[in-house]
Amino acid sequence: MPDQPRLHTNSQTVTLSFEGTLIQSCMRVADPDDLVLDYTRTMMGALLFNPKPRRVLMIGLGGGSMLKYLHRHVPEADLTVVEISQSVIDLRDAFHIPPDDERLRTVCDDGAKFMAKPPCAYDLILVDGFTGDGIAEPLCSRSFYNHCRKALTPEGLLVANVQADTDQTREIGKRLFKAFSGSMISVLSDEGGNDIVTAGPRHLFEQCRADFEGHWQALGPVHQATLAVTSQRIQRALIKGFPIG
Repeated sequence: MPDQPRLHTNSQTVTLSFEGTLIQSCMRVADPDDLVLDYTRTMMGALLFNPKPRRVLMIGLGGGSMLKYLHRHVPEADLTVVEISQSVIDLRDAFHIPPDDERLRTVCDDGAKFMAKPPCAYDLILVDGFTGDGIAEPLCSRSFYNHCRKALTPEGLLVANVQADTDQTREIGKRLFKAFSGSMISVLSDEGGNDIVTAGPRHLFEQCRADFEGHWQALGPVHQATLAVTSQRIQRALIKGFPIG
């Protein structure tokens, strides 16, 4: 039985948490589509590699911050979000999540089971499936990451939000490293508790590493504003992981 979500509201924000006090999602009432938490902005760093993904899959809805951002600012994207808890989905109106339509569908299902038989291939898979105890165990398995890799298009990327500096995180890193033949980068969020791992084809990382300024300029102003702080951390991770020469 998934943890029951807890909604907290005041005049400025709406937040979502499970057991304990850790905030899973935060929405600014004055700007519902803004990415408030740094880890969500860091996950949007995937747009540096592909600013216009056509098919996007999200595992974990939460307060829908990244879903709303993509729905508004990447109009080319066809969006599917898989959320195991109907109670979380039922809070979509509180977080101003748009209704399902021809380019947005919400599926109440176990993300690991969904990935075992995905309906199509994706340009971008975002994994952000947390419970009150941390990352849902089925989203940490070797088979899950292998299924994610197989569900990506040839140019596709996987971006996973994992807790920073834990035994579980280190095991996830090893499994991702093996699934993607070492082609990945890891970026710590400003909040310090989240490690954002991006994995995909090596040539995408090498191209972005070699011409980071060109990739940056290819982004629209909204994405540049969103990635203004985290872009430097992404660039450092590329330099470290994909040195030239």
